[in-house]
Amino acid sequence: MFTRAFWKATGERTVRTVSQTLVATLGLDTTGVLDVDWGQGLALGASAGVLTVLTALATGTADGPGRTETVSRQ
Repeated sequence: MFTRAFWKATGERTVRTVSQTLVATLGLDTTGVLDVDWGQGLALGASAGVLTVLTALATGTADGPGRTETVSRQ
C-alpha cells in the first residue's frame, strides 16, 4: 500500500471508474431514463472514485487488470 505501484494502479482504477460512471450517468440522461445534469453526473463520478480508492486501501494490493499493474506470481 505504500508503494508507487500501488498508487499508480489505484489512480488508474479510479480514473477508469469515474469515467465509466460519468458516461453511464450522462448516457442515461440523454435517453431519458434518468434526469441528471452535469453537476449530478460529476458528483456520482466523484463518489464512485472515492469508493474505488477506499476499496483499494481495504484490499491493499496492486494486483489487477490495469495497464500499469503487474500480476504477482505466488
